[in-house]
Amino acid sequence: MLQPLIDARGRILVAALVLLFAYLLGKVVAFGVRRRYNRLQRPSFAAVMGRVAVLLLTVLGLLAAVTVVFPTVQPVDTLGSLGIFSIAIGFAFRDILENLLAGVLLLFRAPFRTGDEVEVEGVRGTVQEINLRETVLRTYEGRRVLVPNATVYKNEITVQTAFDAVRTEAVVGVAYDTDLRQARQIARDVLLGTEGVADDPPPLALVGVLGASTVDLQLLWWSGPQQRLVREVRDRVLGAVVEAFNDAGIEMPAEIVVLDSTPAMREALAGRGTATSDGPVSRATGRDPRG
Repeated sequence: MLQPLIDARGRILVAALVLLFAYLLGKVVAFGVRRRYNRLQRPSFAAVMGRVAVLLLTVLGLLAAVTVVFPTVQPVDTLGSLGIFSIAIGFAFRDILENLLAGVLLLFRAPFRTGDEVEVEGVRGTVQEINLRETVLRTYEGRRVLVPNATVYKNEITVQTAFDAVRTEAVVGVAYDTDLRQARQIARDVLLGTEGVADDPPPLALVGVLGASTVDLQLLWWSGPQQRLVREVRDRVLGAVVEAFNDAGIEMPAEIVVLDSTPAMREALAGRGTATSDGPVSRATGRDPRG
């Protein structure tokens, strides 16, 4: 039983060298891929493509080694068997392969990159990594969330940091007797003087809604896209606007609600009785209901 292996020891040595050469070649190719795409600031793509290069060349080396050890085995037959095996694996690991394919497509399409702030299926955070199975997000609360690549690929993606600036809106209500030209001018001056607010496009202060007790001014401005920066600029803008309006004597009233009772309601309230110094008195009996 061992005689065929002894006779084939030369072929086995050659097959081992072929497999080793394929593996080392994969390492060299992976190093080149990582070096190139790291310079392009695509570390996730570089890491995944490096692993794929090593795996692919190792598999090809293994097929070549099998052909060397067993000369009767033709490469075409090996590839055919591998194809049938791949179909069986595909049915057994459909979800895993779906995520793998979606990950490869995401890496090639690059709708977002590592470090971008995105929102996927209600999850908002910073992209930490894109691998062959999932996209790793770090939420604004500091949690690590793994989103399957198939979910990312098939659903709507909002990329917060896709552009250099995003627009923010805020509403400030002023009294109806306010000089609206003066209020809008003060608001625009505050926006232009606030740190973090972009000059181009210029900020706007527009009359938005005529509310029940206020005229609502809609403030619009552009700032950097990062979530933390957006919130910090919004805080500075609203604080500065409130101070400027107070200094100018511009009233910002709270919402006023007027309750007007109907005749039926007044009659019902009157029928509940009156109160005396000793306690409530029933209109029907004239006696204290507490005895």
